[in-house]
Amino acid sequence: MRLRPRPTSGPAPWQTAVVIGAGYAGLVTARVLADHFREVVLLERDEVTSDTGVHPHTPQGHHAHAMLAKGAEVLERYFPGLRAELHEAGAPVFDYGEAISFLLPTGYAPRCRTGVRIQTFTRGELERRLRRRVLALPNVTQHAGTRCEGLVFAPTGAVTGVRYRTGEDEQARELTADLVVDAGGRSSPLDRWLREAGVEVPPERVVKGRITYTSSTFERDTANPPEHQVAYQMTFAPEVARGGVLMAVEYDRWTCSLFGYGDLVPPTDDGGYLDFARQLRNPHLAEQLTRRAEAGPVHRYTNVNSRWRPFHACRSWPAQLLALGDSVCVFNPVYGQGLTVAALEADLLHRMLRARRTRPDGLATLGRAFQRGVARIVLAPWTLSGNSDLMWDTGRHPLPARFAHWYNTWLFAVATHDPAVWTRFARVINMVSPPTTLFHPAVAAKVLRKALASRRGTGGPPPGTPA
Repeated sequence: MRLRPRPTSGPAPWQTAVVIGAGYAGLVTARVLADHFREVVLLERDEVTSDTGVHPHTPQGHHAHAMLAKGAEVLERYFPGLRAELHEAGAPVFDYGEAISFLLPTGYAPRCRTGVRIQTFTRGELERRLRRRVLALPNVTQHAGTRCEGLVFAPTGAVTGVRYRTGEDEQARELTADLVVDAGGRSSPLDRWLREAGVEVPPERVVKGRITYTSSTFERDTANPPEHQVAYQMTFAPEVARGGVLMAVEYDRWTCSLFGYGDLVPPTDDGGYLDFARQLRNPHLAEQLTRRAEAGPVHRYTNVNSRWRPFHACRSWPAQLLALGDSVCVFNPVYGQGLTVAALEADLLHRMLRARRTRPDGLATLGRAFQRGVARIVLAPWTLSGNSDLMWDTGRHPLPARFAHWYNTWLFAVATHDPAVWTRFARVINMVSPPTTLFHPAVAAKVLRKALASRRGTGGPPPGTPA
């Protein structure tokens, strides 16, 4: 049967948009497109329903996820009341500096008010809530169990639809669209489709993370709650190769993710998992694991590389085609950037479509401009995480990575005793403030003084040695 979106009436200037992938990025994108298109069709290869949380092609879905403050702000704009809805389900809301036991490589961060409000929940619960809301929109349809097998091109080179196949189809069918958005995730074949169509795609950029995650979700002991909602031990090359995070999530549960670089692989058996946690310098993870009434399933996710497909550099990017989310850039999950970056990209799409609603060439000129905008969003988090991951390599490191590592080392040493500096750091990693905030003269002076004092032997414990 040929897929046909449900027609609706309204002021939207364009007819049909197709979104490849109905995971997190695809759902947020569909919500944005619903304001501008009469019909929005989600094509999802997994058999998902409105009650589906984690599904097979999101292997990272079982692990701890961070919705940074900026991402939560964007989501609330498109899904009003989402934070309150999750909170009613037990997902806590708290100040980043007050409810996190955060162990930096130089010691514990100050417990202080930062003004950065965050909420913790599982990836599955977030997607479930988003999917229910998106599918309730009258002009959005989802077709599950549908494999997208390629793009349809006009003689001009513009994309005019997709080829798809369901489980019952012997041959691929076509679905016509005014705009196609690839939100198919890290395994998206978009670069291959483009090359097959004669579009030159620059080589992707890869930073090897060499990190393994092992995660479990289990019930919280609500009778004896700890003072923190999150306990975290940060990894930092090359001294701190073992880390983990424990997050309070909905329905009175904890999600615990243990991670290790290189040969330090957190075990999946219950005894080995607990033993790995006990070797962390932040004891709060092992404390809660020890209190488990019942051990749940443990999931492993390995070989996590950061990967950026520079679609913005394509000289002949097809009109009426967009890509966002993990299909463009996959971040090392340890930094918690992916969900927020995808939300920012969807917000950019909304703003660009709104500006083009009355232009006759609105969609024809959107593609390249949007991909360049995506690149601007990706650049800062990619640089921050990439420079840190490059330091795990044993060879010679690029100068920018070496400088960033040196500066961060002494920044952390200052932040453990300076609530104002820690607050700036919290705002930057939550993407509320730009990275330049950490290079403000007042901060840089403290960092330099700390580094010089250490050289003179008066600066406290060496970096990388938690207090």
